[in-house]
Amino acid sequence: MHFDVIVIGAGAAGMMCAATAGQRGRRVLLLDHAAKLAEKIRISGGGRSNFTNVHARHDCYVSENPNFCRSALAQYTPQHFIALMERHGIAYHEKKLGQLFCDDSSQQLIDMLDAECRAANVERRMGVSVHQVGRNEAFQLETSAGSFSCESLVIATGGLSIPQIGATAFGYQIAEQFGLPVTRLDPALVPLTFHVEDAARFAPLAGVSLDTEVRIGKVRFRENVLFTHKGLSGPAILQISSYWQPGQEIVINLLPDLDAEAWLEERAGSEQLLANVMGELGWPKRFAEAWLDGQGANVRGKDLAPKKRRQLAETLHNWRVLPNGTQGYKKAEVTRGGVSTKALSSKTMMANDVPGLFFIGEVVDITGWLGGYNFQWAWSSGFVAGKNC
Repeated sequence: MHFDVIVIGAGAAGMMCAATAGQRGRRVLLLDHAAKLAEKIRISGGGRSNFTNVHARHDCYVSENPNFCRSALAQYTPQHFIALMERHGIAYHEKKLGQLFCDDSSQQLIDMLDAECRAANVERRMGVSVHQVGRNEAFQLETSAGSFSCESLVIATGGLSIPQIGATAFGYQIAEQFGLPVTRLDPALVPLTFHVEDAARFAPLAGVSLDTEVRIGKVRFRENVLFTHKGLSGPAILQISSYWQPGQEIVINLLPDLDAEAWLEERAGSEQLLANVMGELGWPKRFAEAWLDGQGANVRGKDLAPKKRRQLAETLHNWRVLPNGTQGYKKAEVTRGGVSTKALSSKTMMANDVPGLFFIGEVVDITGWLGGYNFQWAWSSGFVAGKNC
């Protein structure tokens, strides 16, 4: 059976692409090996889906070429997607930092995209495995549902994150089959793990959350850090994980709103242990005790020598932590890396050297920050491919 366009992957990017292409009058087939539609949308945002961020711009994305996403983000903005939501009567709210969530359920998003595809006469087949992809005058697909051919083939199969809901390396394999380079792949937006000695010291602090600024080099994020049994999580850590490389330290400013040295000097005559004084900062006592014990500084304020006070202040603003690794793809929200942007057109998402072959969404080497940026990339890249496939 022949189609104008076949989209492999019925997630956020794939459904957006299929609907957009169908609206142009293209005959579209949407295939997915999963039985359920858009499972990653369904589980996102605690079931309410952080579907975009009003501040989405190219420098909120990690890539070998962060400028690559400029064109797609300009062609289909957060405001375009918000307008689509409003046309379908889906209520939403801003949580913080430009993050938009459904008031009710992420299922509303899935139903909306499904409705858009149906209105555009997109044919969809779920639970279909693609065994082989070839190309002569047209693309040829051998699948568990039979043979199909198409003029344009769009790969929207996502990355390696959350394998428990069906993530595979299929998209990267197709890229390599057709000679497109794939950059290094790593888990991103993922908790970091401690080395054994740090894990033993901080495991009892699991559940403690602190407002911090976390940085690697010039990249910094001001949000909460959460201590876990295995290491560090929370928004600030998930954000910085997209920039972290094995063997690299992260630097945590535990008092981003205070001059730590001046604060300590004001308490230089205190008879109280510093762990008790730290309660003024809103720190849980168990964290203050564990952290100060690690610095050899859980003494009375009056017993903290000036030199030690300066050292402690420096460490409060620049606590260096060397992670052991990450919690891997099972806990990662996205995959860092993917099909190299050097091989794709930023204006159309088509492969430069393989006419008719498109890659969109997470499978591409574009990784957004936490907070709706990755969904916006899915909408934008899917729309652009749908306009050109």
